[in-house]
Amino acid sequence: MEEFTTPRRVEVDPSRSITDYLVDHARERPNQVLYEEKVGETWVRHDAAWTLARVEELAKGLVASGVAPGDRVGIMCRTRLEWTLLDLAAWHAGAVPVPIYESSSPSQAHWILSDSDTAIVFAETADNAAVVEQARSEDDGLPHLREVLTIDDGALDTLAERGRDVSDAELAARHDGVGLDDLATIIYTSGTTGRPKGAELTHGNFVLLSVEAVDALAVVVQPANARTLLFIPLAHVFARFVEVLVLVAGKPMGHTPDTKQAVADFATFRPTFILSVPRVWERVYNGVEARTGGGLKTKIFRWAAKVAISYSRALDNPAGPSAALKAQHRVADKLVLSKIRHALGGQAQYAVSGGAALGERLGHFYRGVGLIVLEGYGLTETTAPTNVNRPEKVKIGTVGPPLPGTSVRIAEDGEILTKGIPVFRGYHNNPEATAEAFDDGWFRTGDLGSIDEDGYLRITGRKKEIIVTAGGKNVAPAPLEDSMRAHPLISQCVVVGDQKPFIGALITLDAEMLPGWLSNHGKEAMTVEQAARDEFVREHLQMAVDRANAKVSRAESVRAFHVLDEDFTVENGYLTPSLKVKRNLVLADYAQTVEEFYAGAAASRATGAGAA
Repeated sequence: MEEFTTPRRVEVDPSRSITDYLVDHARERPNQVLYEEKVGETWVRHDAAWTLARVEELAKGLVASGVAPGDRVGIMCRTRLEWTLLDLAAWHAGAVPVPIYESSSPSQAHWILSDSDTAIVFAETADNAAVVEQARSEDDGLPHLREVLTIDDGALDTLAERGRDVSDAELAARHDGVGLDDLATIIYTSGTTGRPKGAELTHGNFVLLSVEAVDALAVVVQPANARTLLFIPLAHVFARFVEVLVLVAGKPMGHTPDTKQAVADFATFRPTFILSVPRVWERVYNGVEARTGGGLKTKIFRWAAKVAISYSRALDNPAGPSAALKAQHRVADKLVLSKIRHALGGQAQYAVSGGAALGERLGHFYRGVGLIVLEGYGLTETTAPTNVNRPEKVKIGTVGPPLPGTSVRIAEDGEILTKGIPVFRGYHNNPEATAEAFDDGWFRTGDLGSIDEDGYLRITGRKKEIIVTAGGKNVAPAPLEDSMRAHPLISQCVVVGDQKPFIGALITLDAEMLPGWLSNHGKEAMTVEQAARDEFVREHLQMAVDRANAKVSRAESVRAFHVLDEDFTVENGYLTPSLKVKRNLVLADYAQTVEEFYAGAAASRATGAGAA
């Protein structure tokens, strides 16, 4: 199948905007809890009436600060309630929030602030504010930037105080002047290649996609007890979409600043659905295995995981799981799987994954644990999801059919094209890139895939990442990399081999997992550098490579690997803030390593020595 469309189901008045849903909740359900804020060890509830009152006073503060309709408001902060309140306040005042990752360098911040002509910035900490001030000192001095306020120093209270003299009528006029066609935000791409481009997303992109998603995923987001904990960065489009989705649904959302804290907060917040990127699901799995401590407990965990995966796979067969497998699953659940559900808060029913491929193994594992896994797909330019699996029909290994109001097409060269309500209106200040991104009205995603008879999309690779070996074999690196990263020792993996005689891989080790893994295997402690050269460690890495190779042809298989002494991180610039590897940067910086790796591998093969 080459094209599939899911028709729209919900009509929305074009005069509406994102914060109309907040106004509706406050008027019709003032006591409905919308946000929960962790203060100490207690979750403090904020209802719709409180939220609207706070948003209105902050919006008035923006007006009093000289923020005009359409002005850009920068937010440089981790995921926390204050970000959402500033987002809502900016939208309510007709302004355009521009997210900046809190890990951004001065040069990265400068580009975003300069290209977007941001007028005012809210920085979370003094250090974040210092980065903005340093960015201000570069080149043109950012003439549009008038003020930098620090959230930790009481910026929101300062803003509220400023707005005391702004009338309700003036704010209402601002709010009423915003409709679906108006710009809601400019989100700069993570920049795995080249300088980030600013994707312009409208209120319509967010509102229309959210109302359709709420309708299509009603059993996930509409039950009386539905709630979620947001911990992915709010500078990422996935989190911004979730922010609006949950507002439209009128369900409670908590904020926590990062993945590590989220694992601790699940138990007390008790979400019913959890949205995350695949790397987080991998780390949860690997972390549980590492905490077993080795020996019999580790063997029990691995057995239970295998049973969970087998049980989930059997659910896709008409006959379902056998009686024996059901019995094994009950035992595995009592010993291991129920404890994982308990660690997630005890009432999580749905795991929603996006941002990259989850991999079938993890998808089946979490379904075997008792979560309904809904893998989706989308980009910054598509307001996050174009596709997502449906609870009533999950196909693990696919990203589901298009959401209502969205069409997906497969081009002749296999590229995924899309159009409809989630597709952005273009790149800010970049008409050439905008024109290049579209083909007769269809947005070019840059990804490769196929569509089955039910309209379910399967991602097969990234168009620009396809490796062509010296023998002319086209190889998609992502499936190999996803499989190898499932090993608890492997942090990141970059498959190489363009114009080379065979496929290889650069591997980095997970420094956090290493001590526990060594202990569980009865080995003495060692550094990452030592582990990279340790024969026992390398034997287990080879096992991960072999498992990945079992899924592809010999011509596509990884014949040799090289372990690097350092990991790819956001801090050293090799990962985007959304935890994607900057492949081009890795290949450029490690070009000499790759050449030496292939020369060494060739020599090893000549002497029968094995992997590099």
